Amino acid sequence: MKSHSQSDKTPFVIITGLSGSGKGTVLKAFEDMGYFCVDNLPVELVVKFAELSSGAGSQPKKAAIVIDVREGAELSKFPAVYRKLKKSGLAVTLIYLEASEDSLIRRYSETRRPHPLTQDRPIAVALDEERRRLEPIQRLADTHIDTTQFNVHELRRYIADKFHEQKSSVPLLISLISFGFKNGVPLESDLVFDVRFLPNPNFVKSLKDKSGLDSEVVEYVKSFSQTSELLKRLSDLLLFLVPNYVIEGKSYLTISVGCTGGQHRSVMITQELNTLLSSRGYKTKVNHRDMMR
Repeated sequence: MKSHSQSDKTPFVIITGLSGSGKGTVLKAFEDMGYFCVDNLPVELVVKFAELSSGAGSQPKKAAIVIDVREGAELSKFPAVYRKLKKSGLAVTLIYLEASEDSLIRRYSETRRPHPLTQDRPIAVALDEERRRLEPIQRLADTHIDTTQFNVHELRRYIADKFHEQKSSVPLLISLISFGFKNGVPLESDLVFDVRFLPNPNFVKSLKDKSGLDSEVVEYVKSFSQTSELLKRLSDLLLFLVPNYVIEGKSYLTISVGCTGGQHRSVMITQELNTLLSSRGYKTKVNHRDMMR
């Protein structure tokens, strides 16, 4: 039997997650990348649709579908369907989207659309029920994306950056995120570094209201020997890892650096890593997720 590498297989993307988290936007982003897209495909048709996509009797087509709680009771059958798909000749990816409850409630308020599970119940109750129903599928996901901080355009750009097939001549895109652990670890992280052991500028009155972008904070954090030791060790690690990720064919890498609140130490260290990687010719982008939150 002829074996196929993952890169030889036809992409088949399944998008799921909480209502209001941006599934329609993500599906549109895949459509823009040339995928054949179907929203709310019945679970019992997923395997047949996948077979058609894989080229049985036709030209292989990369495809993306949305599966969510609109399936009703049939949704419980999806984990078994997904496991079957993973054994097929397709490159199957399951993407799970979520967002904070406040963000989801706000989005529903702005669009005035009913939640599929509302049934005259408060939206928060419907969201709790939706999370419960989706939990078995969430555990299977290959990729988790928290869309709380994205607007529609940013989310489409993120999907395009992360999933667009890139030729080997196109450099790896490295996304650097600073964050506060008290607000949660970014779900899209490939690598996470905890810098909470560094002295905290938050306890210095003159620095408390500044950020890791301010020179006074940078000088303070850099004045400690453990900071220089950390930067040296992180530099050595990343300059070893990143070239190997490129060789492996990875096109998108997310490095997250966290401190307590995401305002001082993580911001400063993220900036230093960005300077290091960009100076080596890597394409980078920086997001200080929780700075001044």
